[in-house]
Amino acid sequence: MQHFKSKKQDYWLVMLCLISMTICMAQTPEQNLKVSDTTKSSELLKQIGNGFFPTKIWNFDLRYLIKFNQYEGFRTGLGGITNDAFSEKYRIDSYLVYGFRDDSFKYKIGGGFRVNPKSKTWINISYIDDLKETGSSDFLTDSRSFSFFEPRLLNIDLFHKHITSAISLEHEINPKLYSKSEIAISNIRPTYSYNYFLDGNNYSGFETTTAKVALQWNPFNTSQTSDNGNQTIIEGYPKFTLQYTKSFKDVLNADFNFSKLDFKTIHKIKHNKNSYTIGTLSAGIAHGDAPLTHLYHAYPNNITKETILQRFSVAGINSFETMYFNEFFSDRFSTVVLKHYVKPFAIAKRFNPQLVLITRYAIGNMNNIGRHQEVTFQTLKYGYTESGFEINKLLFGFGLSATYRYGAYHLPNEEDNIAIKFTFNIAL
Repeated sequence: MQHFKSKKQDYWLVMLCLISMTICMAQTPEQNLKVSDTTKSSELLKQIGNGFFPTKIWNFDLRYLIKFNQYEGFRTGLGGITNDAFSEKYRIDSYLVYGFRDDSFKYKIGGGFRVNPKSKTWINISYIDDLKETGSSDFLTDSRSFSFFEPRLLNIDLFHKHITSAISLEHEINPKLYSKSEIAISNIRPTYSYNYFLDGNNYSGFETTTAKVALQWNPFNTSQTSDNGNQTIIEGYPKFTLQYTKSFKDVLNADFNFSKLDFKTIHKIKHNKNSYTIGTLSAGIAHGDAPLTHLYHAYPNNITKETILQRFSVAGINSFETMYFNEFFSDRFSTVVLKHYVKPFAIAKRFNPQLVLITRYAIGNMNNIGRHQEVTFQTLKYGYTESGFEINKLLFGFGLSATYRYGAYHLPNEEDNIAIKFTFNIAL
């Protein structure tokens, strides 16, 4: 108990120091006079909408302020990245957070330097000691995503710890084709009971040495050239992302040989000013000796509780609302999410709810299931289907959604196939 108190005291001391730095880096009155209040307010809202609170030389990342999940409980801290006032050639990108339930600090120490401003070429290095959701798959080239509320995070309980040292290169090949590559060394320890059985050995923890190459192709974007390089002014569709990952056994003490190929495309069809359809296709395949931490879970967002009301939470964006956490894993999978946004109902000047019709489908399978020990799950080999609707923007950005699970994985208890949840949509 004394150790826990000491850690909390250290945490709040660090937070106090970081807050003091924020005050010191705030803009001076003289600087504030250089631009109009309207311009400042507009720029501030834009930055906050992107998930940053800007100060003189440091932009605080709002993602690290406060979160909650089933393993860490409340997770809070500070982090961010330096801006051009600090340097146009160098940047620091770091954070420090603390989980109150697991009584543990997590952090990132990182930075980079620019090689070529016109092609937006940067070399970055980082050291991360943190958690990652088992079965999640991220693309190196994904634009940073920020939302004021991250619904799936609340109910996730399957995490693995990782200590990762990485070096990466990002480069804009042309205004419509962006690439990023990374070499990383990771020490991975699942936080749950798990063993990966391979060649007579049980691995409860393991090392990986991986190389990744990712491409983001937006062939229908409209760009504009400025002093800062090419800037996208109109987003076009479809968009395509491709990523290849290779893990090398016995390189820097790595334990496994495997490879992964991931693909995602997003297409948007605009019917009129306020009505449109968005389709998202995701697919991935892992080949070789890949542990569960590096496989796929198909984005579930339903907690294992008895009744509909006990499962009431907040709906995600592309997640499967009726699929229970840790219910399915695959080493090859594909998902399709179709969302049709109906023209908002003009009920009153400030009350324009919008109906969204949704269908989601997932299929997948897994070889060598017996290698994954002390965990129980199914595969998606028969195809998983759910459909439903959302009514958004009912009150302060909140709405309601209802989703129904049917087809091959329909459950015997009818109530278990239904998910009713809040939605949350807000734009600055």
